[in-house]
Order: sequence, then C-alpha cells, then structure tokens
Amino acid sequence: MKTTLDIPEKELQDVISFTQARTKREAIVTAVADFNRRRRMAALVKHLGTCKNMMTEEELRRMREEK
Repeated sequence: MKTTLDIPEKELQDVISFTQARTKREAIVTAVADFNRRRRMAALVKHLGTCKNMMTEEELRRMREEK
C-alpha cells in the first residue's frame, strides 16, 4: 500500500542506522515489522503460566530421548 508520511528527519535517520537498511522503505518496513513482532510477543507473555496441563521441560526431554 502506498502511503505518504511526514517523518521527522532525525527519527528516520535513527531507524536507518539501527536497521542498517539500504533504503528508507526498507528501514520503515523493518521497523514496523519489529514493532508488530514485539507487540505479538507481549500479547503471548500475558498467557505465560496459565496452561496447567503443559509438559515440564524434563518430561519433554525424556520423551525426545525415547525416540
């Protein structure tokens, strides 16, 4: 989708620097993808420890060794 934005120059330069992108577009796409990934991870963290029937790490290890 084509969109026109007025991004402050300093912020754009920081994004380009942090992402090591070769183009402005690549920098913005990388930054947006990273933002979305972090939000998804934060949403998953809310569920941490809420599943009572999960295998323990030791049970999983034993199951893998049996194969």
